[in-house]
Amino acid sequence: MTVQGKDRIPPHNDDAERAVIGAMLIDDRAVTIARQYLRPLDFYSPRHRKIFEAILSLFEMGTRADLLTLSDELERNGKLEESGGNDYIASLTHAVPSSANTEYYAHIVQACSLRRLLIQISGDTGAKAFDETLEPKELLEDTQKKLFDISDPGRIFKYKKVDSIVRDVVEYLDVVYKSKAEFTGIPSGFADLDEMTSGFEAAELVLIGARPGMGKTAIALSMAANISIKQNKPVAFFSLEMSEQALMIRLLSSEAGIDSRKLRTGFFTQSDFQKIFDAGEIIHNAPLYISDMPDMTLGDIKAVARMLKVQEKIEIIFIDYIGRIKSDNSFQPRWEFISEVSRSLKGLARELDIPVVVLTQLTREAETQTPNLAVIRDSGALEQDADKVMFIIRDRELNKSMEEQSKEKGQEVQIMLAKNRNGQVGTVKLTFLKHLTKFVPFSDDRG
Repeated sequence: MTVQGKDRIPPHNDDAERAVIGAMLIDDRAVTIARQYLRPLDFYSPRHRKIFEAILSLFEMGTRADLLTLSDELERNGKLEESGGNDYIASLTHAVPSSANTEYYAHIVQACSLRRLLIQISGDTGAKAFDETLEPKELLEDTQKKLFDISDPGRIFKYKKVDSIVRDVVEYLDVVYKSKAEFTGIPSGFADLDEMTSGFEAAELVLIGARPGMGKTAIALSMAANISIKQNKPVAFFSLEMSEQALMIRLLSSEAGIDSRKLRTGFFTQSDFQKIFDAGEIIHNAPLYISDMPDMTLGDIKAVARMLKVQEKIEIIFIDYIGRIKSDNSFQPRWEFISEVSRSLKGLARELDIPVVVLTQLTREAETQTPNLAVIRDSGALEQDADKVMFIIRDRELNKSMEEQSKEKGQEVQIMLAKNRNGQVGTVKLTFLKHLTKFVPFSDDRG
């Protein structure tokens, strides 16, 4: 049983460990249940750990674990005596009357294991905190990463046998078939673009590139609003350039349909207040989380992202923009740092199993030619790591009269999908409403 006191015995439950293994020996279906929750290191007793490893090994080979096959497997690996011998293994089958409560026992073992890991992590962190040669931010990120790892039960196994993968995929296809979902990923809210991309897929790194002033923040905020407000999916928006107040004014302008300049300067009417109030109520209820920490580092972003994933169950991340992420090493070459950021953000997308959408600037060549992957600024690693790359193409040279005429109808903008790892590439049209700093679906009769 679990004991904690002066002798400092780590949390464990010997009866539950024996019950799990006993159930696995009685019924091989219990193996499938136990392996969903437990790994060998979750067992406190070394002998139970070795026995569990042997049962999993037999399971992976397609052999049912019983007294004979298990003893043979342990003896073959020279671990039979370390595991208590044949008599002890035989006693495990009497630890439980049936395999009916395998999941319950497994949860007890897992809970004790989590307690031991928390004690270990806190102890390691406390010891390292005294080492002045270590950077506190790096230690904090490392600790948060370890805490996230043990808080996500889906990360227990580092490998899977193909039978479980094909079963999961067939079940997924069955759900898709029944639901007839138009997109497999998270829709951006722009149907023509989503038809080409199938939405933002889990574990993807997506780049949205443009020259300054072309609407990078506007399109990212439009997508974030579509996803959080209209689809009610939790969204994280990291703003490294604009304050949370400035972003909220843009959102209110967009939702209320009031010129953003009026909101910034105060030249709006009394009747606009009701529109602002209604828009504020809609935004208030949206699962949108904004982080505008100044001088945000890569470690800061990853730490906050992990926290939001665990606490708020976010389903997509937007980062505005990659060029504003601060390096902890002022002597590191810029291209090398951006390459590190690119790899880390792709790793973060896979770790959290959600899309990470990052804004980036393009080189000056993008103003005189059709953009391509070569015009992505700072590092070639970005174009390699990204699963999708899209560019904003819009005419900034409209004269004042044309701009005023097109104010309500909006300006036609092209979104070029230059890279799409799992689908087609091409160009779609959107409409940019400059007075609302908002992108909307394109319509030929934009009146």
